[in-house]
Amino acid sequence: MALSITTNLAALRTSNVLSQTDKATITSLERLSSGLRINRAADDAAGMSISVSLNTQIRGMKVAVRNTQDGISVVQTADGALNGTTSVLHRMRDLSVQAAGDGSLNPASKAAIQSEIVQLKDQLTRIAQTTTFNGVPLIDGTYDRLFQVGGNQGETVRVTIGIGGKGMDAGGLGLAGIDVTRVSAGVTATPTPAISDTSGVPTAGQVALAGDFTTAPAYITSYQNLAGSITYDGKTFDLGSVDYTGAVTATDYITKLNNAALGVFGPLGFTPITGSASSLVMTGANPGVGSSDADAARVSPSYAPRMGADLAMTAIDTALTRVSDLRAYLGATQNRFEHIVAALGVGIENTTASMSRISDTDMAAEMAALAGHQIRNQTGTAMLAQAQQVPNRILKLLN
Repeated sequence: MALSITTNLAALRTSNVLSQTDKATITSLERLSSGLRINRAADDAAGMSISVSLNTQIRGMKVAVRNTQDGISVVQTADGALNGTTSVLHRMRDLSVQAAGDGSLNPASKAAIQSEIVQLKDQLTRIAQTTTFNGVPLIDGTYDRLFQVGGNQGETVRVTIGIGGKGMDAGGLGLAGIDVTRVSAGVTATPTPAISDTSGVPTAGQVALAGDFTTAPAYITSYQNLAGSITYDGKTFDLGSVDYTGAVTATDYITKLNNAALGVFGPLGFTPITGSASSLVMTGANPGVGSSDADAARVSPSYAPRMGADLAMTAIDTALTRVSDLRAYLGATQNRFEHIVAALGVGIENTTASMSRISDTDMAAEMAALAGHQIRNQTGTAMLAQAQQVPNRILKLLN
């Protein structure tokens, strides 16, 4: 190698190696202090992209676990309310069995039993109307929601509480007409369900009760013999509760009937009940554009005849079966949610392990690398000092 006082190539090369060693040392220190092998995209561009994708998936699954646990809470809340509904139905059936014993009961005793049954029917309706989760009604027949149970689009589970839009209230369970004191005269009822926009052209539903409600004097008997109840939009109207005092003409009677109905159903914006020589018709609202089948079921009037003790037992048995079926569905749904939570936990664990292998620092290996960098750093510093002595050889030549 030629001797030069202008350029010290040995020192330059040694300085370059020492600079690279310093950079490697800084990288090792950064990895050891942060615990991450990849602290910036330049450390490993492909690894950075993969780890970000895996981290996104992990975060999504963690939120999905919380969503699924919320679903479990919703189902448990509904099941708890239905447990109370079952207790009420059992008591109503006990009373119906008691009322069926004509041999030991007088009319006053049956009236006392009916009084408690009325209170229990109101309790069924109260449970259905007040059972909510975060302000959302659960068992009034309107609950139909999706739960996001995965970290990706479309990973959902639908939960529907109720059958055909019918709630777990007295009307929805077919118990609004229970009256153990007597059995009403047979009334032929013809229901016509509303049609939703989902199923066709939106059309209002109605229920028609056979009878002459316009021809004198037959209409007087027809109105006074009305019994049973009409359920509409979650509210139940007792046809036998109307006071016709002062009514003379058929118009008077239908007006009193409509006023009593609107007092229960609330302002509808139209006259719900009309009478003719062949029937009395209760018409609901048109479900309207964009309506679902649940919307149509909600505004479809239904009729329940007033039933005696024997019919009451049959109706209550049917209601108990409906409630039990719904509770079985809720229990199965809760089990499904719990399995989803378990699967998500395994997914989070495995995905986290994959991300760790890509982005986390191998502390043992990095410590060994740091020790090597530090030794090379010290050696390079010593050699740089030696390289700085090369120009002194030229001075010796000059001397």
